[in-house]
Amino acid sequence: MTQLRWLSAGESHGPELVATVEGIPAGMPLLAADVDEDLARRQRGYGRGGRMKIETDRVRLVAGVRGGETLGGPIAMVIENRDHASWAGRMGPEPFPEAPEALTRPRPGHADLAGGLKYGRKDLRDVLERASARETAARVAVGAVCRKLLRAVGVEVFAHVLSIGAVKSPISAASAGSELSLPDLRARARASDLACVDDAAAQAMREAIHEASHRGDTLGGVFEVIATGLPPGLGSHVQWDRKLDGRLAQALMSIQAIKGVEIGVGFEAARVPGSAVHDPIAYDEGSHAFTRPSNRAGGLEGGITNGMPLICRAAMKPIATLKRALPSVDVRTKEQFDAAFERSDICAVAAASVVGEAMVAITLAGALLEKLGGDSLPELQRNLDGYLQQVRSY
Repeated sequence: MTQLRWLSAGESHGPELVATVEGIPAGMPLLAADVDEDLARRQRGYGRGGRMKIETDRVRLVAGVRGGETLGGPIAMVIENRDHASWAGRMGPEPFPEAPEALTRPRPGHADLAGGLKYGRKDLRDVLERASARETAARVAVGAVCRKLLRAVGVEVFAHVLSIGAVKSPISAASAGSELSLPDLRARARASDLACVDDAAAQAMREAIHEASHRGDTLGGVFEVIATGLPPGLGSHVQWDRKLDGRLAQALMSIQAIKGVEIGVGFEAARVPGSAVHDPIAYDEGSHAFTRPSNRAGGLEGGITNGMPLICRAAMKPIATLKRALPSVDVRTKEQFDAAFERSDICAVAAASVVGEAMVAITLAGALLEKLGGDSLPELQRNLDGYLQQVRSY
């Protein structure tokens, strides 16, 4: 069994972010431009803050790639933090000439206070620098590598925004069958600055973000991640930690500010009878494939892919750094103060959808390698072809 492993390192205003990923087969074409494309999408979106005007994320492939192809060993990537130059004397590994001003007023909704208590740090910058969503740039880099692997076997992963604040798009993957094809859904999401496929809803979302900005407030929302071309049989029912739906839920919930995850119809399944939830099974003689006229399960049954498109949704809370700061307490003096304010976005749901794509791609790539193995890309592709022949002859 081939295991995909990855780690990220780095602080928001440190010198750089670092990501390593191991388990990618040898012989897979990979260029820095493949990663930069997704890094750029993560930085875009109506409602983003000033940091995005400073950073122009570019990756350096520093290990595991030679001549535009992976070598089979660990792939190491570096993303420079351009804003680090403005933090000289406050961030970096060397002792400071004089102690920088400590951040002692935790922001409600952040890791500031909980992390300070856990690690015993009275300067909360020691917590927030790593807890920051800036870390997701490293995740997107790893996800871009995994996306290349998935595309090499015919799997595509994309996301679109379903809602921001109280504004909802009328189009989701469940309703796209007669209205929009999944490729059209992807194309329209990529063309929107809010990753929303409905123009009227997108305009209403922009207005809601604009209004929230004037109030000194922030907005969250919901995005949907879809994966097409998956073979049946990824994941397993035999142990709790091998169930793919559980692994996807953990991957999405690990993204900063994500507070809920659904697969398929999700929570709606709890509100309707079973006859309106479960997908009937049919058989297509021509393609020698089991089919389903609906996909309420979201492509997963018993923790295993069933051959239908995978559909996941994630709910993002409003960003916790507010211009109209909430009450807090100084961790040193214990006096009541307004929370500290760091430069922040008003709404980052579109950006979070790119991170959601990355986390789903990472999880699916791991499940694919576990199922099929392969030290080289041609070997993986041969293994897939043999497995699909087995499925067709079932």
